[in-house]
Amino acid sequence: MNRATLVHGFAQTGMCWGGVPAVLESCGFDVASFDAPGHGANASLSLDLLQTGEWLANEGGQGTYIGYSMGARMCLHTALLRPDVVDRLILISGTGGIEDPVERAARQASDDALALRIESTSIESFVDEWLSGPLFEHLAPNAQMRTERLRNTPAGLAQSLRNAGTGMQEPMWSALRRMQMPVLVLAGELDPKFAALGERLATCIGTNATLHIVAGAGHTVHLEAPDAMAALLRDWLSAEPRRSTQVGGELAAQIQADGE
Repeated sequence: MNRATLVHGFAQTGMCWGGVPAVLESCGFDVASFDAPGHGANASLSLDLLQTGEWLANEGGQGTYIGYSMGARMCLHTALLRPDVVDRLILISGTGGIEDPVERAARQASDDALALRIESTSIESFVDEWLSGPLFEHLAPNAQMRTERLRNTPAGLAQSLRNAGTGMQEPMWSALRRMQMPVLVLAGELDPKFAALGERLATCIGTNATLHIVAGAGHTVHLEAPDAMAALLRDWLSAEPRRSTQVGGELAAQIQADGE
């Protein structure tokens, strides 16, 4: 049986995938959905993005990797660090990182400030604040997974930001052309920032990338447009053969060079 590894977004847990696991199971996949480092049952697990890429490869094993937002960034690291285990890759609302060092430093400072604010409040207060932000303005209340998000802890989420926030990600754009596995890039039409980032991801990855901008969806594509998401998954997974490369890479050195 094929295996699919799901990696959720920041302040979610492995149970925040809506109907995606059932769709994958109907396509013949054995589904593994982990709590990311700093989240849920892994709140005490402190890993940076490079360490997370290796951790996911070891936990998920050979198969298809699907990541949303923070999880997409984590899955990108796995695909570049351990292409031997990634047969196919699906990226939802992802990015290859912030290239401008001044902008990246500002984002890191913003992430650090948010981490301090999280530590100073209750998980209930932070989850409500987080869900009220513009990133989730198109997410229906019954799709917010609020109760499941409350399995997180302030300490774990703060540590996740400090380890793996967008400000901590070295830019990966030039390394993307090395990926040889099939990649599906998804973003929401109502999320123009990440729609543009999705277009760039697909362009940088090259001919083995397929891009879909999902009509009527914002940032959380799989929860905002579940029917469209199900159709896209079924069509792409049935049409795209599994391929992987055994070529490893000096990803850490490549990313460091890109960021300098």
